[in-house]
Amino acid sequence: MKIEITEAQWLDETGELTLEELVELSGLPSELLIELVEHGALEPVQPRAAGASRSSTWHFSAECVVAVRTASRLREDFELDANAMSVALMLVERIHDLEAQLQELQCQFPHLKKRA
Repeated sequence: MKIEITEAQWLDETGELTLEELVELSGLPSELLIELVEHGALEPVQPRAAGASRSSTWHFSAECVVAVRTASRLREDFELDANAMSVALMLVERIHDLEAQLQELQCQFPHLKKRA
């Protein structure tokens, strides 16, 4: 019998995390997360203040935890660099958005739902 251990965390959408907390939760180095911000795959809640050090004032929404964990899996599975990882993350986000739109439309028009 194989026992699988699963880690779960409750995410509060209103919560904010620092870059250091994202590093801890994702297992990715801070330099890689900074590159993902520079490529537009991650977006800080508060843009960098003028004169502040590069990432010292960045805060991220709790939703970013899902993205950085996805990035971590992509890095492990496919050995992607930051640029490729940012493209993949943006595509995954787009797929999630499209699936949500499809579900909303299926709720509005249940008689048009495709039967399997």
